[in-house]
Amino acid sequence: MSPDPKRQSEDPAAAQQRFLSLFLRSEREVFRYVAALVPNMVDAEDIVQQTALALWEKFDAYDPSQPFTPWACRFALNKTKQWIERRQRWQALLENGLAEEMAQRREELRPEIEARLKHLEGCLNKLPDEQQSIVEGYYYRRDRIEKLAEVSGRTIAATYKTLQRIRAALQLCIENAAKGVRS
Repeated sequence: MSPDPKRQSEDPAAAQQRFLSLFLRSEREVFRYVAALVPNMVDAEDIVQQTALALWEKFDAYDPSQPFTPWACRFALNKTKQWIERRQRWQALLENGLAEEMAQRREELRPEIEARLKHLEGCLNKLPDEQQSIVEGYYYRRDRIEKLAEVSGRTIAATYKTLQRIRAALQLCIENAAKGVRS
């Protein structure tokens, strides 16, 4: 199926809004589809996120005369198959002593990990209250992005962008703290 030339000239913001609208209406069905194929809900959530990214990357190939949900479920099936293949490879690696090696490496890295977590805590405390609230909602309470967008008065896309900027700021803050640079 070739991309619709009319849609290629579509305003990127309008395309993103259209995609979000279609995906959000289908997200629960896609999740149910994936959850029926994998045993763990957290894994299903990850697969749905990967599916959303793949759908957005290929959205210009979507035929709007066809239903969105079946199209999305085909992507979800492919992402689920990839997840199952990776899991099988991991299980084979774990059986060959990788788990013990990873545990040993984690123990070696413990001081660095603990230092970074301490820096993260300090960096989180430096964030403005509104940004702290978004981080707490998204990562600790696991609020849906729609709820965070509504509470913050932003669009869903703007809320995702805000999270991306917060993560980048936190990473820079942690790196500077690790180097002893004051921010």
